[in-house]
Amino acid sequence: MEGQKRRGGGEEDMSHVIHKVPAGDSPYGRAKHLQLVEKDPEMAIVWFWKAINAGDRVDSALKDMAVVMKQQDRAEEAVEAIKSFRHLCSKQAQVSLDNLLIDLYKKCGRIEEQIELLKQKLRMITLGEAFNGKTTKTARSHGKKFQISIQQETSRILSNLAWAYMQQNNYDAAEIVYRKAQTIEPDANKACNLGLCLIKKGRFDEARAVLEEVLHRTYPSSVDGKIISRAEELLREIELQPAVCPLEVGSSIKEEIMERLDLVMNEWAPFRSKRLPIFEEISP
Repeated sequence: MEGQKRRGGGEEDMSHVIHKVPAGDSPYGRAKHLQLVEKDPEMAIVWFWKAINAGDRVDSALKDMAVVMKQQDRAEEAVEAIKSFRHLCSKQAQVSLDNLLIDLYKKCGRIEEQIELLKQKLRMITLGEAFNGKTTKTARSHGKKFQISIQQETSRILSNLAWAYMQQNNYDAAEIVYRKAQTIEPDANKACNLGLCLIKKGRFDEARAVLEEVLHRTYPSSVDGKIISRAEELLREIELQPAVCPLEVGSSIKEEIMERLDLVMNEWAPFRSKRLPIFEEISP
């Protein structure tokens, strides 16, 4: 009976997969069959290329091919493919392609390009061009649809930007951007990242206070066991650190950056200051 249950479950899973494969024998349909049913990613990539060259569902073919390439540790190829063929895709596909590029840049360690693209997405928000000028959009994750607000999207982009600055050891910029992201939509994961940033700057008391908020379940996402474990690990790291003189960014620079970040959420218009651009790196 257990074997029958397992076989039945496998059949159910396969029917769910086949449902995602387009009907017919088009290049794109063949690529999806290779990807999802035959589990042959390399041949799937070959047929995704054929679909793109044949003009067969180019939007989906390019995005799906880039995802499979990333899974196959061919992220650099995926970046070049998107850059070379995105002009064949519809205007509606460009946002998804940008999101893919951000993930690919992160995987490739191309931090400067990742930062520039994140700043570009933030500029679109300041100009009211994100979400087609609306305040919410419908997103999809794991087959489920949900609404995401412009505030949530801004916080997500800021969090990714702050993490990119962390990879450059630009902890001053990372701290400011993390703090702004937390004022828009606070969550435990960003709090842990901010705590790590403060540890890197030698500001252990502030880091401890931020991380203890996670342990006290201040944020809805604090119920995640992995996040709790990470906060505890960072707190243990603090206890092992020698006392150092904390590093701090100049107050005038911090105030100006915060003012520019406020424009993103409050004024919905491009800033006109020729001084410090809104998301440029902060000089040491």
